[in-house]
Amino acid sequence: MAMTNFNNTTNSDNATNDFSSYYNIPSDGIPPCTNRNVRSFSQVFIPTLYSIVIIVGFIGNSLVLCVLVKYHKRSNVTDVSLFNLALSDLLFLFSLLFWAHSSAKSEWIFGSFMCHAVTTLYMLGFYGSIFFMILMTADRYAVIVHAHTSLFSKHRSARTGTALSLFMWTLSLGASLPNLFFSKVIKDSNALKCKVVYPPETSWRQFSYIELNILGLIIPLSVMMFCYSRIIPVLMTMKSQKKHKAVRLILNLIIVFFLFWTPYNIVIFLKFLQHFGYMHSCEWENDLSMAMQWVETLAFSHCCLNPIIYAFVGQKFRNLVLKILKEWFPLCFGRCTVIISEFSERRSSVHSRSSEISSTNFV
Repeated sequence: MAMTNFNNTTNSDNATNDFSSYYNIPSDGIPPCTNRNVRSFSQVFIPTLYSIVIIVGFIGNSLVLCVLVKYHKRSNVTDVSLFNLALSDLLFLFSLLFWAHSSAKSEWIFGSFMCHAVTTLYMLGFYGSIFFMILMTADRYAVIVHAHTSLFSKHRSARTGTALSLFMWTLSLGASLPNLFFSKVIKDSNALKCKVVYPPETSWRQFSYIELNILGLIIPLSVMMFCYSRIIPVLMTMKSQKKHKAVRLILNLIIVFFLFWTPYNIVIFLKFLQHFGYMHSCEWENDLSMAMQWVETLAFSHCCLNPIIYAFVGQKFRNLVLKILKEWFPLCFGRCTVIISEFSERRSSVHSRSSEISSTNFV
């Protein structure tokens, strides 16, 4: 898993993995490369972009949590999954604070305990976000494709959602265990670094690469493609003015996930190949290190879009967000809320006699 430290220093110990992106490890038998330009670039690039991701993501996901806690009295599987998706994103964003600081200072100053703690938050947030997206996709599939099956309609309570969420958190922890177990603070290049140190002559590093590709891209993308390929035909048969909007939302969701996560997983796979003797040159090492910084930031910024894709597209949810903002900042959002409410009332009166599929219900 691409973990943070982002210092881009190579290490000749082939059992040591920089916790930022698996891109700081030379292949077996290859001397360390000089990548000072990459390291200098990351000292400015990573903290700057991560700060933007942290701020935007924290605001969006915090609003989702506030709305769900304050207004959703009777929750179902979708609400519970959305709550845990926002929570996992916040855990992930909190860990980025430490990785950004470590990148800027080129040193880990928080000690061994925090190395394990931040790694735990990072891994749980990363895999939790992916698994809860899968759970929400499966729930949509069950509700829309199997809408007339009593088995699905009777088991969408908050209790069921809580049980499924605990199962997803357990899966996230299980997927995170290798990195959590082998993470430690070591001295590298005269500085302390939070890294993953795998036992020599083992396949743990290769396993981590493949695990990330399978759990981070192949499985979630396959589930989305299967479920939404079944959902879209059902939506198109319904007499609704908003069915095309719902289909566009589905297509955008798949496209965004593919565009944000595929480049990152491609670079991870190239690092996997590099471990087996391909692309040995220092030029490849530096190019992959630089590429990892770009695609990693792109992938991580997906957590900023989750609130928009899964929550804010619904008119009801947007109104609740504006209601909260009006309570917190009456001078800034009071007039805006009135204008949007009037606009919503006019739209609802125009379409009141038509059969609609609300995007809120879909989300």
